[in-house]
Amino acid sequence: MIIFGTKGYLYQLAILTLVCGQCRNPAAHTLRKRVTKFSLFFVPLFPISTKYLTQCTFCGAEQKVTKEQAEQLQAQGAGGQAYGQPQHQQPYQS
Repeated sequence: MIIFGTKGYLYQLAILTLVCGQCRNPAAHTLRKRVTKFSLFFVPLFPISTKYLTQCTFCGAEQKVTKEQAEQLQAQGAGGQAYGQPQHQQPYQS
């Protein structure tokens, strides 16, 4: 019997003040990196997909960004607390 699947990890990279494209309010946005890893016998082995997104803290709208845009935004919000730690883990079903 072989047990395999995927597991998702969510990393908070930065908190930025931006104007939301959905609600048009200047609000804090979290820059997040979502990584899905293949797991074998409950051990995460390698990443299958990586996605970057921003989420408005005012209305909750999410917007996908490219890796390059995420790196630029992260450089803008480099001050403050340490980021890059898993915020919470979400198991994905395959």
